[in-house]
Amino acid sequence: MTVPQTATHIFQTSFGKIIALKENGVIKAKSIRYARSERFQKPVPEQPSPKEVIFPDKTPVCPQVISQLVEKMIGVTNIDDFDPDESTQYLSVFRPEFITENEKLPVVVWIHGGSHEIGCGDLPTSDPSDWVKEQQIIVVTVSYRLGLFGFLGGDENRPPNLGLFDIIEALKWIKNYIPEFGGDAGNVTLLGQSSGGDAIAHLMISEGVEDLFQRVIIQSAPLGLRNKRQKMSAEFLRKTEPLKDETDVLKMMDEYRKSVPSVFKYGLKAAMPFGTQYGFPPLCKEEESLDRWKDSAGKYDVLIGLNNDETAFYLKTSEAINKYFGTGLGLKIMDKTVEKTTEFIYGNPARIFAENYAKAGGNVYLFRTHSGSQDYHIGAPHCIDLPLIFGNEEAWKSAEMLKDIPWTFIHENGKKLRALWAEFARNGSVSDDSERPEILRIQKITG
Repeated sequence: MTVPQTATHIFQTSFGKIIALKENGVIKAKSIRYARSERFQKPVPEQPSPKEVIFPDKTPVCPQVISQLVEKMIGVTNIDDFDPDESTQYLSVFRPEFITENEKLPVVVWIHGGSHEIGCGDLPTSDPSDWVKEQQIIVVTVSYRLGLFGFLGGDENRPPNLGLFDIIEALKWIKNYIPEFGGDAGNVTLLGQSSGGDAIAHLMISEGVEDLFQRVIIQSAPLGLRNKRQKMSAEFLRKTEPLKDETDVLKMMDEYRKSVPSVFKYGLKAAMPFGTQYGFPPLCKEEESLDRWKDSAGKYDVLIGLNNDETAFYLKTSEAINKYFGTGLGLKIMDKTVEKTTEFIYGNPARIFAENYAKAGGNVYLFRTHSGSQDYHIGAPHCIDLPLIFGNEEAWKSAEMLKDIPWTFIHENGKKLRALWAEFARNGSVSDDSERPEILRIQKITG
């Protein structure tokens, strides 16, 4: 294992003097505050200051309930490395150590997933250092408000979509200051996985995002869960009203789980109770959304897709379910259920989105990631794209999701995938002569 060679690097910017880490060919300016907020209020952009911006000992993270499934499948995170912060508007900039003078690198902005409820921009499993060094790009990772604080509302006291407003403020910061890190503010690609992809799709039709980004990469967005959520959100809002003034955020986290909407009452969409809400700023009404996406077809290049066995992440990893559906006829029923739910939540919506976008004149590619081997016990599930994009074998060593997969396979396919995604970030295309990972199927959709 290579021992990291660490030093400090100073960025003298108009925002302030930013102290960064220099490690194995990558400069990391971590946990820069781009905005601040009071509870249930819109973010206020952070102003330039002569004070030094120093990376903190602990990574700020929005208060959240740790998911045992995510910990098991992706790997255990040391919670002592994180500091709960209700106003969690921070971003980190990752840049190659060596760039030529006046060079403008393409910028990729990472919007993390986690059902709009959990996660952070700066998890070890999404450290983009490998990608930055290989492809000579800048990656900015963004943290924003989640759950009760960012993705549930319905009135002036508790507005919805505050997480979206946070991301918009981050994009404004990037546009203003990324040139001083060597980035091209006119070549910004948003990359989001799962609920991060859902957020990006809705940023495409949000107010106040003009000229903030040019391309989007949407991985495994649960767009099949986006419709007819109003009654569910209203009930969830009402039941959590007693928590709105609670000063103990950890108590808030313990209590809100008791009010989560029932899947039996609201269907699959209740599996993601927090989310973007139509009819409130910065979004349009739900019935206007398809036309808004069509109207955006001339503005953004789109790369959208999914993994072939998305819901196996949840279904095939459940000991209770596998007790009855792990072998024989039960396994066939399980496989069919994974296929059907994957198509309903991810596959069909991605295809329809791409086809509509192409018909409206947009530049759009549709992709699908497969497992590559029948020996992989859960195929190509939700989140399998993350180690491909970010690499970092050390961070993924305890991931149950990868237990049957040789890391050489992840690295070889991941390096090719990172090259393709970087090509798209540079120029909005995936050329026919690009070397493709054996597990990837990708096509340009035409109208």
